[in-house]
Amino acid sequence: MKKLQVTLLISLLCLPGLVSSAEKEDPLAAWKPKFDPSGAEFTYILSNISHPVIEGVAVGYKIRDKVWEKTNGRLYVDYRPLAQLGGEKDVISKLKLGAVHGMLSSSVAAANVADRLGVVNLPYVVDTFDKLDTFRSDPELWKPFSEAAMSSGIMVADVTGYGHYGWATTTPVKSIADAKGVNFRIAEAPVNTDSYKAWGLKFTVMPWPDVPQALQTGVINGLDHTAIVCNITKKFTIAKSFTQLNYAQGLFVHLVSKRWLDKLPEDLQATFLEVVAEESAATREATRKQHDEQVAKAKEAGVEFFELPESEVAELKKMAEPVLEKWGEKIGSEYLATVRQKLGS
Repeated sequence: MKKLQVTLLISLLCLPGLVSSAEKEDPLAAWKPKFDPSGAEFTYILSNISHPVIEGVAVGYKIRDKVWEKTNGRLYVDYRPLAQLGGEKDVISKLKLGAVHGMLSSSVAAANVADRLGVVNLPYVVDTFDKLDTFRSDPELWKPFSEAAMSSGIMVADVTGYGHYGWATTTPVKSIADAKGVNFRIAEAPVNTDSYKAWGLKFTVMPWPDVPQALQTGVINGLDHTAIVCNITKKFTIAKSFTQLNYAQGLFVHLVSKRWLDKLPEDLQATFLEVVAEESAATREATRKQHDEQVAKAKEAGVEFFELPESEVAELKKMAEPVLEKWGEKIGSEYLATVRQKLGS
């Protein structure tokens, strides 16, 4: 009887169904190409650190499929989200060396590539969806931005987003005084550091992968991020309050190696850039809808949303003026003045 039990146990463990269910599922299985890319003449290796459930990340796959279609399979966009090629600082280095051809860089990291790219993260400058669209469509604003990193051999092809920045916290923040009692996690970005210092708030610079444990253990009790990201990545299960600060748009800046682009035949260059522009514009519209959807879902799940009084928002803007002045010297005072004037910021 004992031998029979052992035999049955071994048989059960060897069943294919049981083995496959124990294997970790591929989180990107739904986004695999429906074509064989092995015959492509040219390949574009594109990186991103986030998950394509975010519209601003999924654009990489939309670009992949549209480029394949419009070039008749001559150019394959080998898209690698979820930090498959490393963290953003590592990928930026690889991009400069040519080991990676493109990157959907978070706007907070993009300022490390060229100071001028930090303009989109300055407090209350490009802070709404409408202002972002104006910024992208106005050549006087966009051209200097798109060419900001050319000295490093990198061009900015376009931008997509992931919503408005605010504060996800474990206790409600309804005022600046409330915020002073919070230790905020902020990104590894110089613009953010300067802003939080100017506001007199406590903060911890921390890589995104370290956030879940830090939030669970109380090392931090607040996040500087967007409602889209906080809801999708389940940060609202712990930080159940969100202050809609809306001081900046979270963006993915599409950085492209100019060396790689110049090696493409002219017709493929034109098609590639055309597709990137079309899909990025469509994704910016989709991000507006995703923002509304994720806020609604978060509210249904019990997350409380707050807004600071107008007088306190005005105070934050006033305290941030020295930051804008400092960064104006880095990115060009005249350029920043033009951006603020045209956007009404």
